[in-house]
Amino acid sequence: MTDQAAPVDTVVLVHGLWMTPRSWAPWVDRFSGRGLRVIAPAYPGFEVEVEALRADPSVIARLTVPQTVDHLAGIIGALDRPPVIVGHSFGGTLTQLLLSRGLGAAGVVVDSAPTEGVRVTPVSQARSLFPALRNPANRRRAFGFTPAQFHYAFTNTLSRSESDEVWREFHVPAPGSWIWEYGLLANFTPGHGATWPDYTANRAPLLFLAGGRDHIMPASVNRANAAKYRGSPALTAFHEYPERDHWTCAAPGWEQVADHALEWALRNAHPVSTPTPARPDVSGS
Repeated sequence: MTDQAAPVDTVVLVHGLWMTPRSWAPWVDRFSGRGLRVIAPAYPGFEVEVEALRADPSVIARLTVPQTVDHLAGIIGALDRPPVIVGHSFGGTLTQLLLSRGLGAAGVVVDSAPTEGVRVTPVSQARSLFPALRNPANRRRAFGFTPAQFHYAFTNTLSRSESDEVWREFHVPAPGSWIWEYGLLANFTPGHGATWPDYTANRAPLLFLAGGRDHIMPASVNRANAAKYRGSPALTAFHEYPERDHWTCAAPGWEQVADHALEWALRNAHPVSTPTPARPDVSGS
């Protein structure tokens, strides 16, 4: 049984698509240096290294969102007290789903992919995802970006040579079915699917951090996602970094983002077993 009243001592970092836990290495070191236990779990089957996933992406192609949420929920539920949960990109979607289940003491989503029902699709987002969506066969296989596509979608504030280094070290294919079923096309599917959280739940506090130069998950998408929680009594906050792209977790200046995320989460941590005051807020940081 978890101790809901004890101080937060653990941070769980949830990676996004086209990435593995390797992408969180700087944050693991920084948060560990503050005396916290830091867990960066892989999606089921992603426990191997980047190079192995590139060599055999079959496990990626077969993975589903419900399997992944259940896997992460099992890890978090086994902890002795609710942690801070931080998710990047689709890891932000997963973080929202985990909070909706009543898990965590606070959540921070960085450049989050939208949950279902967020009907904002900027041109840069459509352009970023178009390579995966232009071929219906990608729905049944793992899809990887080319270096040029990755530079536009993820690392557009870096030079092309810097971006290519990031691509070589971190990039893996993503489940094509996730892009098709839970990406731009999700809002054309009737009903509430696997990425629809309870927008009215009294969950743990949640902060959205967005990059003003993010192409694949623009700030406008994150702001609209935060606004979906207006009916919740839980704290929801939004902050935009105007000059940051989607690679904000490791691009130069990432330390500012990491510190902001952690300090906000520790300051506002409030497990859902204890009622929180009705104060939705989608404008503050």
